Amino acid sequence: MSLNRSDWKKTRAKVKAFVEDKIYPQESVLQGDDRSAANLALGELIDEAKLAGLWALGHPVEIGGQGMPFLEYVYINEVIGRSEYAQKVFGTLTHQDSIMLHEYASEKWKKEYLQPLVSGEVYPSFAMTEPNISSSDPTQLQTSAVLEDGNWVINGRKWFTTGADEAAYTTIMCRTETGVDAHKSFSMIVVPTNKRGYNIIRDTPLLGLNSGHFEVEYDNIRVPEDHLLGGRGEGFLIAQKRLGPGRIFHCMRWLGQAQRAFDLMCHRLHERRAFGGSLADKQLMQLHVFNSLSEIQACRQLTLQAARRIDSGDAARIEIGMIKVVGAKMLHNVIDRAVQVYGAEGLTDDTPLSRMYRHAREARIYDGPDEVHIQSVARQLLKRYKGEGPGWDFGERDSELM
Repeated sequence: MSLNRSDWKKTRAKVKAFVEDKIYPQESVLQGDDRSAANLALGELIDEAKLAGLWALGHPVEIGGQGMPFLEYVYINEVIGRSEYAQKVFGTLTHQDSIMLHEYASEKWKKEYLQPLVSGEVYPSFAMTEPNISSSDPTQLQTSAVLEDGNWVINGRKWFTTGADEAAYTTIMCRTETGVDAHKSFSMIVVPTNKRGYNIIRDTPLLGLNSGHFEVEYDNIRVPEDHLLGGRGEGFLIAQKRLGPGRIFHCMRWLGQAQRAFDLMCHRLHERRAFGGSLADKQLMQLHVFNSLSEIQACRQLTLQAARRIDSGDAARIEIGMIKVVGAKMLHNVIDRAVQVYGAEGLTDDTPLSRMYRHAREARIYDGPDEVHIQSVARQLLKRYKGEGPGWDFGERDSELM
């Protein structure tokens, strides 16, 4: 059953309470070395979330979700972002992949994977980035698939394939076409992870953390022709439709992380005393509060504006490019200030900040590095001013949404 539009604020409050009251206390177990204990804790949290009616909120009703509209679901992602484990707990981790299958997969693969994805019985993975290739220019990707006797034969190597060790399948971006425009040379192919030739090389460590981002070799993997997602040469089209809304969700989750760091910082300022008074009374500490507050709020408004444009049917490429850069910097800055306020303790794993800080650094690279988004936004804007172009009217852009 779909959610009533007027109920999203209540749902957001319920999700927030669940994250803080149920997930936070289990984080040390979930990130611990005892994987059986971690999986047990995760399973119990998932069961609780389902009983609370908080499962698969944003998935379309026709595939078994609760059908929360895009813009309302954006607000939910903000509180889900407070914990790195909340996506699995609430079933939102499969959201983009479920929609991608629903829109582009053959009936066979919808039947095979769609219902299990939405219900949380299986997990997906997505493979695009390759080692030794600048993924900011994805037309350089080398992984290839050749059609032979009704089967795709896939060879290559990918990394940063998140969750490949537990995924039922990987959607692989690979070169299938020759003699055509580079952006029409790539296709998406669904590959079950139990196929011969699907070889996990390693869990790539990131800044001292076991990241869950795997390097995988594809050694003459053979899958039937109907494993193609969409049409031949539509890989970039499908990727862009997947990544655009996904970046909105990323940025809202970053805001949730920043809010958590901000809360920790402000509580710490009242708890600690130095030089005869509370840290909250020190002007330089107050500057940390002011700068963090203004950056969070500015980024939040930019992100919500981008979400509204997407909700209205606009691709919002300029807005999405802006928030990807601004959001990643905001996240780093706010967590960095919280670490500074905590002092030496902020560098340890005795608080969530150390782990949050390391993950925040990833944000300026994945889904496109800052430099690429900056260049793309600038180019799109400057085109509007070329010759007698109309330029960019900030007020008019906003008024279109009113």
